[in-house]
Amino acid sequence: MKNDSTGTRTKPRLSIGQIINMSVGFLGIQFGFALQNGNASRILQGFGADVEELPNFWLVAPIIGLIVQPIIGHYSDRTWTRLGRRRPYFLGGAILACVALCLMPNAGSLTGLLAPIWVGAGMLMIMDASFNISMEPFRALVADKLSNEQRTLGFSIQTALIGVGAVVGSWMPSILTNWFGIPNTAEAGMVPMNVKYAFYIGAGVFMLAILWTVITTKEYSPKEMAQFDNGENAEAEKHGSFFDIFGDIANMPKAMKQLGLVQFCSWFGLFSMWVFTTPAIARHIYGCAIDDSSSQAYQNAGDKVGEIFGTYNLVAMFFALALPFIAKSVGRKVTHAIALTCGAIGLISIYFVKDPSLLHVSMIGVGIAWASILAMPYAMLAGSIPLKKMGVYMGIFNFFITIPQILSGILNRPLVKHVFGQEAVYALVMAGVLFLIGAVAVLFVDDKK
Repeated sequence: MKNDSTGTRTKPRLSIGQIINMSVGFLGIQFGFALQNGNASRILQGFGADVEELPNFWLVAPIIGLIVQPIIGHYSDRTWTRLGRRRPYFLGGAILACVALCLMPNAGSLTGLLAPIWVGAGMLMIMDASFNISMEPFRALVADKLSNEQRTLGFSIQTALIGVGAVVGSWMPSILTNWFGIPNTAEAGMVPMNVKYAFYIGAGVFMLAILWTVITTKEYSPKEMAQFDNGENAEAEKHGSFFDIFGDIANMPKAMKQLGLVQFCSWFGLFSMWVFTTPAIARHIYGCAIDDSSSQAYQNAGDKVGEIFGTYNLVAMFFALALPFIAKSVGRKVTHAIALTCGAIGLISIYFVKDPSLLHVSMIGVGIAWASILAMPYAMLAGSIPLKKMGVYMGIFNFFITIPQILSGILNRPLVKHVFGQEAVYALVMAGVLFLIGAVAVLFVDDKK
């Protein structure tokens, strides 16, 4: 470490191996998220949910994130234990997530007073809360450990590892069926065995990945953190209270407010994609009836969605590694604008696809956008946040992820039912248009170095 012109110590450069170690846990988190994103609608429809009702169940995720992430961020800023500052939250969230991953696909066997669909929705809520407990501190950890010069690289490597977890998680049900012959159909009200086994595997991967980061990554001590921000962090530790969150919201940096519109368009569109891709492809490409969720054709469509979600995550994994070089050449704002435009083209193109194999081509654009969405906004944001507030502001920034998802869940039901005539593919086209709006909005962000 060395001192800058103000006397404040600068953070040492970390090796690629150290950055990978601190981000491996996110691989496990995204493995679980990929299983949820690719299979939750399928599971809930199997338990009896109608297509226009799906957004109501998916609302659980952003609502939980809206509540949990700022609180976890606030307290992780002020947590100092023998295990560290962020790591206790990784581990606690991982334990809860593993339990939920094992229980959700078994909701049909756990019913007593409640119908399977409500048990499944409850497990989805627990799973989302657990993911959020583990996830938010990982964003703050990258900013904690890395200097501004390495943050784009850090978030890009994190995104690449997210891609690894998401690819394998998305493909896991198809792998279990195609390679090991595990059936992908089940009787009405039950979940196919390939999905159940995939969730069990996801629980194991989640826990092992979190433990890898907990064991291999050392966090800076309170004394070291105080030296990095000239003592301001220590003062915050001494005088901070829970109600400071409301003041932090009122005084959020200008760049965070500007990124709000970009994030709104991105995450409204992403939520629409996650909720409606399975029914859209089943109806628009496989020719399934609107209320058909138990036929072989529908299950094949569900497996195909897992495959193409794996494709966009695979693309994101590799494109994330190119992001630091592209951003260095044209800037972070232009990089993100280009990526969102590629995602828009990919989503809109699904409407014109008739051959299921061509869906992988559409997902190339989505993967480029996804890589940038997971890296560029955080890299732009981190430069405008004081170290003493890194955790809480990363949590508050989650408002711009969760609120658009909540609105998407509320608005998409009447849109799909009354405007789109229950043709879910139009929700994907709308998502693409929103990506284009976000691409324009990001060009006006004040990106500080």
